[in-house]
Amino acid sequence: MSSDQKENGIGQDAEDGLQQDGVNTRRRSLIKAGVGTWALPAGLTSLLAACGGDDDDDDAAPSPGGGDEGGTEPPPAAKLLSSFGLVVLPDTQFYARYATAETGNQFAKLFGSEPFMAQTDWIARSAKALNVPFVIHVGDVVDQVSKPQQWEVADAAMKRLEAAGVPYSILAGNHDVLQDIGFESDPVNGTDATRDLAAEPYLKWFGKDRASAQATFGGRDASGFHEYHVFEAEGQKFLVLSLSWRVSDAGLAWARQVLQTHSSLPAILVNHQLLAIANDGVSPLEVDYGLMLWDKLIRGNDQIFMTVNGHHHGAAHLTKINDFGHAVEEMVVDYQMAYQGGNGLLRFYEFDLSNNRIVASSFSPWVPQKPKNAVNEFDQAVLTDANNQFVIEMDFAKRFAAFNPNFKAGPGSREGSVSEAALALALNGFADVKPPEKAAPANDEDYAHAAGTLAHWRFVGGAAGTAVAQGAVVADKSGNNNPLTRAPLNAPAGNTAQEGDLVWSADRHRLSAAPGSVTFRNTAGPRLSYFLTDVAATLNAETFTGGYTVEAFIKIAGDWTAAANAWMNIMTRAGRRGNLPGWAASLPQSPPLQFAISNLREVQWEVVPSSVTPVTARTNWSGEILVDTWLHVAVVNDPATRETTMYVEGAPVLRNAVDGVGLATLGLPWTVGAGYWDGGDPSGGFLGALGEIRVVGKPLQPSEWLTARAS
Repeated sequence: MSSDQKENGIGQDAEDGLQQDGVNTRRRSLIKAGVGTWALPAGLTSLLAACGGDDDDDDAAPSPGGGDEGGTEPPPAAKLLSSFGLVVLPDTQFYARYATAETGNQFAKLFGSEPFMAQTDWIARSAKALNVPFVIHVGDVVDQVSKPQQWEVADAAMKRLEAAGVPYSILAGNHDVLQDIGFESDPVNGTDATRDLAAEPYLKWFGKDRASAQATFGGRDASGFHEYHVFEAEGQKFLVLSLSWRVSDAGLAWARQVLQTHSSLPAILVNHQLLAIANDGVSPLEVDYGLMLWDKLIRGNDQIFMTVNGHHHGAAHLTKINDFGHAVEEMVVDYQMAYQGGNGLLRFYEFDLSNNRIVASSFSPWVPQKPKNAVNEFDQAVLTDANNQFVIEMDFAKRFAAFNPNFKAGPGSREGSVSEAALALALNGFADVKPPEKAAPANDEDYAHAAGTLAHWRFVGGAAGTAVAQGAVVADKSGNNNPLTRAPLNAPAGNTAQEGDLVWSADRHRLSAAPGSVTFRNTAGPRLSYFLTDVAATLNAETFTGGYTVEAFIKIAGDWTAAANAWMNIMTRAGRRGNLPGWAASLPQSPPLQFAISNLREVQWEVVPSSVTPVTARTNWSGEILVDTWLHVAVVNDPATRETTMYVEGAPVLRNAVDGVGLATLGLPWTVGAGYWDGGDPSGGFLGALGEIRVVGKPLQPSEWLTARAS
């Protein structure tokens, strides 16, 4: 799910923590020891060697029995495990969108490869060695349903699995259907029953004929959006039931019939939406659609022991008890808001039938493939937090006994853990880059001063905790006489702001040399506080034909909600962009520059360049950012490349803008803390804290930013 469609998106036990430590320990040992020291199944060692593993022979090694002199007894044979792996592909929407010519082929340009293809290629090459019988895609295959280039990227990536004979299930997410209507906004409409099936791109690219070519395919419902598969592993069969975005009552009836027809099979239910994640980014959160599925499908069907979904950004795990007193493990996994749109991260589940456990790990086979000079500290090849690497203890025979009394582990076919082998194969010796040390400022002037600075506002002037008086002036440190002034409390008409809604603060980002910030409080609806440049400020007319760098330190309030604070503004240029000469695009009501926070908590930089034909907007988007956390945001426009890049805490975002230089203007004031719509009064007030903001009339390198030291 992404901001362009403006869709609101909306535990572990102590034992899990101990198991988590165990997995971490194994991973650290794995990296330290190297791939060659691990006992890997037949076929995997040769595959690793082909990927650059150590294949040197050791002719001096003694025979297991000690040779002619008797020697010691050979060690006992390792116990063979009955174990297999499942791979989950989380939302691939940004991989599809930004691997196209119309978005500048950003992955290929930066890294020489694309994450979607890297994921499926790795699975195709590794499935046999890792005993992976099946792959699950959780939906949002593409980001923009009506863009054929994105479907072409997805088509090519999934064909890699088909060519290798690796079966998979797939489903349509909200971005894969023509009418994206959420259950929370309309529980009735927006299901598969209300769609024009002949017009849906998903059914053209991933229709029944394509699905039925897979050996595991069982069938699709009448709409063609929902499907099931039966795969076999370690002598046992499992059912995968994949339901696309907004299943109808008829679709649910079909799903129940599938379960009844295959009543002895343990079932994994896959949806695009089911479980969500709370604002803390860690805790599982149940939403209405997931609760509906629980009541109508999951709780009364004991076969469903596990669910997987995407849609909600991040990862979480919740255990619920069904009507039979048995556990159902619900898991959400969606990395699209992480670095580079997910950075190729996928979820790997090891079903260890011998030891009665499911081991979950999350890693990227793409990061280790990137050129060394393109890898930075934001490239995490393995996620080791408790929601991304954990163990679920499950006595499979006992859990499935009521409907499959004959379920048992197979005789065993491999030595060692599948998940450890998967990490070894994916990493191939890769180690995360250590973040560089960044020094805190020694004093208020310890920052990189930049020639060409047009405005530099430091929000200081009063004692911490005291109100910023209406009419208070924030000086322009650049010397160009572009100060900010707090607007009157009663402007615009109907504003209910109080003086204490805006206060001075000593709080600041650790790399900001400014001695403080301002905190915007009690912002909702018509109540807002904001600053304006003077009507005659020279900055108002600036078009930045030489490019620009805009920096801001921001912190979103912990009580931010999409319902009350979506599309709140950090900074804007006043006016209606439709009034710009030659305007030729949609939403003319927007301002010519909007630096805002979306309903998905993304940083939005949407501007009209001063040099672009036809006159249209360009937008940069960050991933979903944290609340109550200071962040440095830099937006850099380079006239040489005509590209604009956003950085959050120094990390370049994926969704950057191309083909545009400068910033168009209507000659109206800049506003900090509020925005505009359709040329009307200020609105969309900011909730949180703003540190210093600097506007420079040229592109700057990171070593020249406010986060860098003076010398």
